[in-house]
This record gives sequence, C-alpha cells and structure tokens, in this order.
Amino acid sequence: MSVMNDEPDEPGEPGGPGERRIGTQEAARLLGVKPATVYAYVSRGQLTSRRDPVGRSSSFDAREVEALALRSRREAAGPPGGAASASASAGELSVRTALTLIESGRYYFRGVDAVELASRHRYEEVAEWLWTGTMVPGARFTAPPESLAAARRAVAALPEHSGPIDRLRVAVAAAAVADPLRFDLSAPSVLGSARALIPTLVGALPEVGPAQWGGDGRLSRQLWPRLSALDPDPDALAALDLALALLTDHDLAASTLAVRVAASARAHPYAVVSAGLGALEGPLHGAAGRLAHRMLVEVLERGGAAPVVAEYLRAGRRVPGLGHRLYEAEDPRATALFARLEPLAQAGPALGAAREVAGVMARHGGGLYPNVDLALAVLTVSCGMAPEAGETVFAVARTAGWIAHALEEYEERPLRMRPSGQYHGPRPPRPLP
Repeated sequence: MSVMNDEPDEPGEPGGPGERRIGTQEAARLLGVKPATVYAYVSRGQLTSRRDPVGRSSSFDAREVEALALRSRREAAGPPGGAASASASAGELSVRTALTLIESGRYYFRGVDAVELASRHRYEEVAEWLWTGTMVPGARFTAPPESLAAARRAVAALPEHSGPIDRLRVAVAAAAVADPLRFDLSAPSVLGSARALIPTLVGALPEVGPAQWGGDGRLSRQLWPRLSALDPDPDALAALDLALALLTDHDLAASTLAVRVAASARAHPYAVVSAGLGALEGPLHGAAGRLAHRMLVEVLERGGAAPVVAEYLRAGRRVPGLGHRLYEAEDPRATALFARLEPLAQAGPALGAAREVAGVMARHGGGLYPNVDLALAVLTVSCGMAPEAGETVFAVARTAGWIAHALEEYEERPLRMRPSGQYHGPRPPRPLP
C-alpha cells in the first residue's frame, strides 16, 4: 500500500497524555471502509492525520475516528421508526432537517402549520421564523445601496429576451461581489446577507408597473411593480404575499437538494442561492407555473377546459397544475391560495377556468388534484402578469428556504453530500484508445 503513503496528510493537533493513536488499517476497520477511503476523509477535512516522524506511515486520533464512525452509523440509521431505512431501500437520499415536515396532507415549518403561519404573517416574518425559530413582528428586509446598484447594472446588461431566472442569477452574482463578508459562514453573517439579498433580487428586476407601489418596504409591494402594470388593490397584494409565504420552503425539492450540496462544500450563501436557481430553471421544476398560466389563458380564450385538456392528452402531454407526489389530495398551498383569491373580482374567470380543468380531469378518474402551480397561475393571469411571473414569485420566495437549509447544512460535517457512484462501464484494464 505504498500509494497510501504518497497521499498528503493534514497536520494533526498534538494530543494530551491520554491520547490514543491508531494506524490506517485500524481506522479503516472502525469506520467500515477501505484504507483508501480513510485518506479521502482526511482530504475532505473529516479526519486529521499525523505523519510518523521516523517512518512513512500515518496515525489517527482514535477518539476522532470513533466519533466519525458513530456519526456515520446514525446517519445510516436515520430517525426512529425506520423512515430512513425505507427511503434507502427505495434508493432515495435521506437528509436530517428540522425545517419542514410534510405529513398527512399538510406541511409544517418548525412544527407549526405552514398554511396557518403564512395566512397570519407576512413573508418576511415567515422567513425569520424558518431561519431562527423566532417570530419577528414587522420584519423588513432592506437592500444595501451598493449591492442593489451592482445588481441593477448587471441585469441591465442582459439581452431584452432574458428570463426571470437569468436576471436573478446575474443579480445574485453581482450582489455577491459587492459583499466582502460573503465568506463568513457564521449564522449572524449569513442571516445579514440573506436579509440584504432577497430585496436586492427584487429591486434588480425591471419595473413593468408604477414604481410608487413599491415604496413602503414590504417585499410584496416591492415585487408587485416588477410583475404587473396594474395598480394593486389590498386583496391582490395580500394574495401575492400569501403566495410568497406559502412557497418559502417545501422540504427537499430538487433545487433545495442542490443548495444543501453546495452548502456541504461550504459555498457562501450567494453561491448556495445560485445553485438553487440553477436547478430551479429546469423544465421539470421551475417552469410548471408558466405552463399552467398559458393553459388557463387558452381555456379562457376558447371558452372551456374540455377541448384544451383533450389536446394535452392527445399529444401525450401532462396537464399542468395538477397532481403532486407528496399529496394524495389537493395541495394545501393551492387550497389556501384559492381561498385568498376568491374575494378578488378579477380572479373570478381564472378561478373558474382552473376549477373546470380540475373537474374535467376528475371525470376521467385520473385522481389528480390542483397543486400550487395552478393556484399561482390563477394569481398571475387575474392580475395581468406575464406567464413567467410565477417563476419569479417562486424563486424569490424559495430563496429564504434555501438560506434556511444552508444554515442547517453549515452545522453538519463538511462534504457529507458525497454519494458513491455505481460504475456500470467496461471493466479495466483496457488498451489505450
């Protein structure tokens, strides 16, 4: 195993008189891995090793190795009740989190019913609850002038046809460069960056409506003129704020898993949000609201849902805005947003179209119920917003959840999000091509 000795060792801290040191083979036995993996742990910062000053071998602190073995066993076992084992047997990754629980057709933020929380508190307050577990009444987020100016300049340089996720990704990168403290991963610093980044993202988006509506510091009011040219009434603003709060987090969606992988590698919070935006732009994740918006517009133009649904099915396409793998019945976020939209006179036609689509599908016995993308499409259609407005709302709202997951991941051991590949290629050795 001479190749092992060529691997660089991390400098170990000298132990006290009672320190017990072990060799590579014993460390591998305790961890249940191959000797080469022990050195991989060293390179990832999960173990420290010390070079023998006389020989070429390395030694490890036995207590550090035993602690790592215990953590690995706990993660493999998962929570009580065998939930993690069931997930593992299904080939799914299981990650500990204290943020969002989805159970029995409902979802909870830190143990509190998320729909009730979002219905009674503004988006900023829900974000603070998710981040800290403390309610901050009247919470406001403010964009630093230098970050906002940098983000606006960067977004303004993009082509006119750029989409909302394009603009948000560029705004995040510009805001990161303007923040000299971005590499400080302590919770107070990360929270400070988050409270500055979210309004910076909103403020960097081009305005399509009257700017005076964005002036009272509330994030939904800041966002409205970036989404609609119409003057908002209080009920419409309340519906937008509810949508933001409902979408703050939803367990380990694809974008959130990308965020946790980045945070596991100790990426700073701006890079973490960029990772989330990258995954969100995939057509199977962030684009669902845009597709539902266009479908509702088509239903309204054609005067009925039946021919529109028939065309989707004939083309072999899924009808957007229906069904969710985590809910057997209607998505609770959709239920809450539909109820908030009900009093809006302008929402009547879009609400009727959405319900007609769901009714047509129900008659076919598909077992698919409205999800939050359909409810968000009712909001965007009825308030004169563009088809991509739902993506903007989703991305801005979920930024708070991504930060919450990054804060959690920063407290875990680094680089734990490193699954092993199952190689299915030709076996070596093969001749050089």
